[in-house]
Amino acid sequence: MLKELDEIAFNQALVADMTDLETLQGFCYLALITEVYSRKVVGYDLSESLCIAGSLRALNMAVAETNAPKNMIHHSDRGMQYCSKAYVRFLKDRHLQISMAEKGNPDENAIAERMNGILKAEFLLDQVFPSFLHAQKATKEAIPLYNTLRPHMSLDDQTPDEVYQKAA
Repeated sequence: MLKELDEIAFNQALVADMTDLETLQGFCYLALITEVYSRKVVGYDLSESLCIAGSLRALNMAVAETNAPKNMIHHSDRGMQYCSKAYVRFLKDRHLQISMAEKGNPDENAIAERMNGILKAEFLLDQVFPSFLHAQKATKEAIPLYNTLRPHMSLDDQTPDEVYQKAA
């Protein structure tokens, strides 16, 4: 559904993805939800497991931040979290349209994949953290910094927060 749109309006679409962060005790999992028009991260959660609860917390944060207008598109890959009954029910209960990438085609979720890369490479979330708590602290610091300080060429060198605030 998302790939069929030529232009995306403000608050028309969200993209969701998961990425892993490494700690000395193992991996933890960052669920990210980005508003497409502004590239602003509007929902996130770092969990110690791949359970659905973390993705739902990120989605709940995104819905609260955007006020999720009726028929807003939610696009993701076909990860187990996004296909789960609880996640799909949450989307349907709020009248969000469900859009998923073709199986095995990460290019169809390029904005979300790019967000993972930016946070890891530019905001140092690719390091091995001493503990989950250290990873959690770094994530809570990185996302507001990304939203308020990181300009995008595709946004005329504005930050996601600037674009989001102007459009709201």
